[in-house]
Formats: sequence, structure tokens, C-alpha cells
Amino acid sequence: MNTLDDIRLEIERATERRAELLHVLAEGHDDNVAAEHAELEEQIARLWDEYREAKVRGRFGDRDAIIKRARLEERLERAA
Repeated sequence: MNTLDDIRLEIERATERRAELLHVLAEGHDDNVAAEHAELEEQIARLWDEYREAKVRGRFGDRDAIIKRARLEERLERAA
């Protein structure tokens, strides 16, 4: 699992590369560059998802632990 700083750094690198690719594509279409750009867009989206998940995990804790705690509280409320 990467830290928030590591993920953010990867996002910045990918974003810089995306800008380079867009400049190349602005000069003329190239199938290879377009394919790399599409892959990079997907990678950036995945990185942002990972960043958000890591941020939430850092703030609220592990997802499974939260669900387990919520189910326990729900059972206690029903029993009361």
C-alpha cells in the first residue's frame, strides 16, 4: 500500500507525461501516442481512486473494521 505522498507523486508524474503526450498529439495524430494517452488517463483515474481510498482509510480506518463495527451496533440496537 502506497502512502498519500507516494500516490500524489505518481499522479503528478503521470499528469506531466499526459501533458507531453497532448502536445505531441496536438501536432498530429499518432496511434501509438493516442494509445499511450488513453492508458495514462486510465492510470491517473486509478491513482485518484487509490488516493481517495487511502485518505478515507487514514481518516476512518479499515473498511472491513468499520463494517464489522456497524453490524455489531446494528445487532445491539435490534436486541435493545
